[in-house]
Amino acid sequence: MEVKANKRSIKSGIYLVIDPSMEEQVLLKKLQIVLTREIAAVQIWDNFKGNQNIAGLIRKIQSLCAQHRTLVLINNRWEYLKTTGLDGVHFDAIPDDLDQIRKRIRKGSILGLTCGNDLADVGWAAKHGIDYISFCSMFPSPSVGDCEIVAYGTIKKARSIFDGPLFLAGGIYPKNLKQLDGLKYDGIAVISGIMDSENPGRAMEEYHENLKPKK
Repeated sequence: MEVKANKRSIKSGIYLVIDPSMEEQVLLKKLQIVLTREIAAVQIWDNFKGNQNIAGLIRKIQSLCAQHRTLVLINNRWEYLKTTGLDGVHFDAIPDDLDQIRKRIRKGSILGLTCGNDLADVGWAAKHGIDYISFCSMFPSPSVGDCEIVAYGTIKKARSIFDGPLFLAGGIYPKNLKQLDGLKYDGIAVISGIMDSENPGRAMEEYHENLKPKK
């Protein structure tokens, strides 16, 4: 199922976040495997190494994703939308200059926002036409930094405020997915649970076997 977003679409299901600080050949090999499974989108985490050829890596990731018609977004670094074919940007916090950013990037670019327990951020996303939101963190996780644990009540209230796609993130693994069964959501964002796996393809399958988004 696809959810329309500004003439583009982001699928429900697994939203894969990849860490660009991972050794490049390992990253690309694992991504190539994962892309053979059903996936909502790929987000490039803003965790680049100091001397990294960021634009070059973005283009390699895009090339792989294009073969599967998979959307590619970048975390925070919206300026790369001007020089690459990225489909959008995901902000970790409300940007101060969204109007100016929109003027400088391609029309129709997908915009996402991380939200926590403050429903004012959800309201802001609805008011400013953000295409999807992601709540972080549902469970404790070393890969989500300082994200607070989001109350289930926050997710339920958010549904009455924001009518776009809603993703859940942070410490989500196949073994704890059932704990989310009482929530209505479009998909989950995953990083270490798939990309740190020795067998990312099988890891994807395990998520799919346990994932039952409810809208």
